[in-house]
Amino acid sequence: MKTEKKARLEAAGFKVSSADEFLGLSAGESALVSLRLHLASEVRRRRLHQQFSQAELARRLHSSQSRIAKLEAAEADVSLDLLFRALLATGAKMREVGKLIAAA
Repeated sequence: MKTEKKARLEAAGFKVSSADEFLGLSAGESALVSLRLHLASEVRRRRLHQQFSQAELARRLHSSQSRIAKLEAAEADVSLDLLFRALLATGAKMREVGKLIAAA
């Protein structure tokens, strides 16, 4: 958020904080959320680049299209295992997955 906007909101009596502070997330929980978002975004990017539908990716993973939609939305009930399998199913190599984790 821009400094000016933050100052205006605080002057109007609003408390401005991060999502982590608002949700009371620990550093580890925040890192996990960031990792999920980063991996889900990459799955979607790779799927679209390869012109796969969500249904096609679901078939490759023996899953459902709705599960892939949840995966790409980084929903909390999607396992990291499914995120990693989706990356590998879109052709990611282990080294690339490692770089994605490091960049998250």
